[in-house]
Amino acid sequence: MFIGIDFDNTIACYDELFAVAAADHGHVPPGTASTKSQVKQAVLRNPDGERHWMTLQGEVYGARMAGASMMPGLGDFLTACKERGVPVAIISHKTIYGHHDPRRVNLRDAARGWMHDQGFFDGDGFGIDERHLYFESTREEKVHRIGRVGCTHFIDDLPEVFEEPGFPDGLDAILYDPAGSLSPPAGVRSSADWRSIQNMVFGGDD
Repeated sequence: MFIGIDFDNTIACYDELFAVAAADHGHVPPGTASTKSQVKQAVLRNPDGERHWMTLQGEVYGARMAGASMMPGLGDFLTACKERGVPVAIISHKTIYGHHDPRRVNLRDAARGWMHDQGFFDGDGFGIDERHLYFESTREEKVHRIGRVGCTHFIDDLPEVFEEPGFPDGLDAILYDPAGSLSPPAGVRSSADWRSIQNMVFGGDD
């Protein structure tokens, strides 16, 4: 067994960061949006909304990355992997720099630093081998990496990843969908929380 996991919005939760950043820039009134999806919808309704949204993403994934939180239940899942000796790979489609980011913050370094702060690679933390952290520049490269690494399971919040040509056959694909609003592609299981993903993967053998 070898578990592969996406990073943005699967491991790292940005809801509060997006809400605060959007309010700070005047894109939404404070307190009117509480999730990334709500912020995105509100920003895109504004003039030049697409550019503002891309700029906001670069800021949240870069300069504000330290304020991200882990998805609820993820820590228990990673602990279960460690206790069972099951290796984990983190495979992310992430560019080096954000769009329209004048500060040119390295997004990959920011994500890696956040994971270090959360104990992802510590022996007394989640014990993930840092050599199994991969950042890819395109979705195509990401799915090829999943195949090359040899994942038996892959967990992602985007249905498009599982539909990408070249996504490996034969692995257990799980769509992480906290809002319950997505339609999983054929052959892909869906879950709204990490506890049920843990049961899917390990069969509830606590």
